[in-house]
Amino acid sequence: MQIHRSGSRPSQSPNPDYFTGTVRFDPVISAPEPARVNAIVVTFEPGARTAWHTHPLGQTLHILSGLCLVQTEGAPIREARPGDTIWFAPGEKHWHGAAPDVAMAHLAIQENKDGSAADWLEKVTDEEYNGPRA
Repeated sequence: MQIHRSGSRPSQSPNPDYFTGTVRFDPVISAPEPARVNAIVVTFEPGARTAWHTHPLGQTLHILSGLCLVQTEGAPIREARPGDTIWFAPGEKHWHGAAPDVAMAHLAIQENKDGSAADWLEKVTDEEYNGPRA
């Protein structure tokens, strides 16, 4: 058994190649092999967002606070609120982030495959971010 005490692990800044705006990672768990689960709390300042990406084994997002904008390729932007849970299937191209005027935090849960939990693609443009909502 391993207990990670609250506040014992520092917040991290993600790779800026994969995000737009101010984003913070707070680790929850990165289980040792043979387990593959990885979970982090991700906090997005207003307007911040991920780049387009996929997950080889899928991803679950559970919204903790604020207003989440989320989009899968070819679909309109949708909103998710605290308590909502989103599942992305393996290989589903998507992005997620905070609304333009409201910060957002979510719990992101995904599994590693061959040492990677995400395949990062191009950044979301301002035009895409401000696109039509469902």
